[in-house]
Amino acid sequence: MTQMPALYIGHGAPPLLDDALWSGQLASWAQDLPRPKAILMVSAHWESAPVMLSATAPGTPLVYDFGGFAQRYYEMTYATPDASALAARIAAMMPATEPVHQHPSRGLDHGAWVPLKIMYPDADIPVVQMSLPTQDPGRLLELGRRLRPLRDEGVLIIGSGFLTHGLPFLTEFRIDAAAPGWSTDFDLWAADALARGDIDALASYKDKAPGMPYAHPTVEHYTPLFITLGAATDPETPGEQRIDGYWMGLSKRSLQVA
Repeated sequence: MTQMPALYIGHGAPPLLDDALWSGQLASWAQDLPRPKAILMVSAHWESAPVMLSATAPGTPLVYDFGGFAQRYYEMTYATPDASALAARIAAMMPATEPVHQHPSRGLDHGAWVPLKIMYPDADIPVVQMSLPTQDPGRLLELGRRLRPLRDEGVLIIGSGFLTHGLPFLTEFRIDAAAPGWSTDFDLWAADALARGDIDALASYKDKAPGMPYAHPTVEHYTPLFITLGAATDPETPGEQRIDGYWMGLSKRSLQVA
């Protein structure tokens, strides 16, 4: 079976679905990948400890965890097939000190289904979403390391966030709005650290990264990166930065690791 990579992607709000440029980038990226047997999503929008796994029944309803958008976004569906085998496999990989709880009804939130609707529009691949149980980079790297064997089983691991996410500090809410200085500063710092495979710098972002705390007044959109890096064969080997640029002034830089 072909080994899958691991990804860190910017997921955007539902209007991403109408952005031809970014949608095209995500769709093209997915077409370049081997077809996954299953997908594990770790989204910024589900923080819960201990580790939680989403419902696995076919066609579990989505979570519409956003407000103020057009009604049609609340009517979208993404009916994925049964994912119980993947959920059982993930649970079996966790140590006794990291119990896993199955959520019987929680579907995919927009950090999962919005990008997947573009990347795999047929919704014919089993998907499990896993909660972020901590904000600590070291613990997330270790969690990613435990999940790494899934890649050899055809599972695509995706950390879904946004490389900058200072929503309270945006002054324009247009897709093509200019990026604020704090967003470009953090983005370029992260791009350099990723290109060098400098995990220590990336993990010390609160102290070392320019643009803080404006780039991440809360950190849940940045920390899924460490799941992805932990799942890499060698976290210090630089990955491929597949998407860059800005959306509403926020960095959509995205990463693929082998």
